[in-house]
Amino acid sequence: MRLLMVSGDRQLAIGERGPFATLLTEFARQFERIDVLSPRPPRAPTTATFEGNVHLHPAPVGRSRMAAWIASEGAKLIAAHEHALITSHDYGWFYNGIGSARLSAATQVPYLSEIHHVPGHPVAADLRERFDKRVARTYVRWARSRAAAFRVVNQVEMPALLESWGVPRSQILVLPSLYIDFDTFRPAAAHPPLEQDVCFVGRMVNNKGLDRIVDALAILAGRGTVLRALFVGKGPLREATRARAQAKGVDARFVEWVESPADLAAIYRASRVVVCASTCEGGPRFTVEAMACGTPVVSTRVGVMNELIQDGQTGRLAGFDAGSLADAIVATVADEGARRALGEAGRQAVQPYERVRTIRGYADGLKALAGRSGRKS
Repeated sequence: MRLLMVSGDRQLAIGERGPFATLLTEFARQFERIDVLSPRPPRAPTTATFEGNVHLHPAPVGRSRMAAWIASEGAKLIAAHEHALITSHDYGWFYNGIGSARLSAATQVPYLSEIHHVPGHPVAADLRERFDKRVARTYVRWARSRAAAFRVVNQVEMPALLESWGVPRSQILVLPSLYIDFDTFRPAAAHPPLEQDVCFVGRMVNNKGLDRIVDALAILAGRGTVLRALFVGKGPLREATRARAQAKGVDARFVEWVESPADLAAIYRASRVVVCASTCEGGPRFTVEAMACGTPVVSTRVGVMNELIQDGQTGRLAGFDAGSLADAIVATVADEGARRALGEAGRQAVQPYERVRTIRGYADGLKALAGRSGRKS
């Protein structure tokens, strides 16, 4: 089977390996040929093919022209290679989905709309996210008569939302996107020295709740529990978060980039607790990676966290406020033996997300959808 993927990934075309590269490494074994249409990268592309049969096509145009380019370039590729299915990673202004819908209508190749999360759901961080949620609802209602199906990556949060927007349950495919390499993300043979108490990893943007993490640590310091924090990631709120930590007297280090997954796993293992304060997520990935390393997680009820974490048993759940976040953090780190037991229970909970098995399940889901649509190529 040949697959056309309309992606939001900008890394692979410039030689950077992230989660999308991990996915394609296994997909290359599952599909005869894969063509990937992606946004214009931040610098000149350096990679045209990957794993031999994955062909990368970064856009030469900006966002305003993406939908038209996807429809045009995709039609050329389908004419040449007769793909069985189009997958579209849909987000933001949904130009991927709009272009894919046009392409599907022109070629009669079905498209799968993949929506990993919706900004503002379950909680809006600001007015922009409330607006973005309305945009997503408008797109979904438009696309439900055009897409063969919608892919979501958690079993509870997103199916319920799409159904409330009029998508039939039979049109929703739950295919997880958390592909965890347990050879890399695993506990250490011996307990390593702990370098920080609290760790966050991710893009430093508004929905991540970075201000609440800082405020929670300040609350704990005011109670006499001083914890060290590490923030790993880039983004527009990095300097504002650093300034907030300094103003509140929070002991925090900031690292922009980690060279390899192994280095990231070492950071998780050197942390007493990993914290997610997000208001909306599809996963998130970093919490599941940390759990695989045996590091306990404190998280808001977002994405798969509400499914994986049984509060006080496999991790701890917090509300969307600094006070409850502080309470969950201190409850996790107060007793070292209990902390390690919580981490081990969390590790057991994430075992279904083993990389190869999860990606193969995703590939099988795509093949089944193409088969139901009558496409065999």
